[in-house]
Amino acid sequence: MLRLGGYINIVIAIGHLVGLIWAQQMFEVTGIGKEMNELAQTHSTLPSLLTIFVAVVFFIFGLYGLSADGKFRKLPFLKLGIFGIAAIYIFRGIGELMFDISQQNASPMTETIYSLIALGIGLLFLIGGIKKWKLKKE
Repeated sequence: MLRLGGYINIVIAIGHLVGLIWAQQMFEVTGIGKEMNELAQTHSTLPSLLTIFVAVVFFIFGLYGLSADGKFRKLPFLKLGIFGIAAIYIFRGIGELMFDISQQNASPMTETIYSLIALGIGLLFLIGGIKKWKLKKE
């Protein structure tokens, strides 16, 4: 599970970088076109820099998943990192869905799909972490 979560994050990171080739279209498809246009008003490079930063974060998440699976050396704060990543994804997935329900907004289908994907990745890290570091019964 951790390996799959790691590879998914690396693919997402690469997707962000490749998407910069068609940045405006990528921003529109993902539903952040308006926000990125506003950010570009401050400085034209900010949307690209933000996208690169996000790609780096996803890549690091991927490395933590692969490290926990034993694919390469142990990264620092591995257990904390895995459960922290799980919490971030689960919070993102459930939080967005709950916000839309509380606002009684009909969320775009893409946003619902992104939330479910985030929830799924969070569960991969959570369940994978629990399996790796089983709580010992005393």
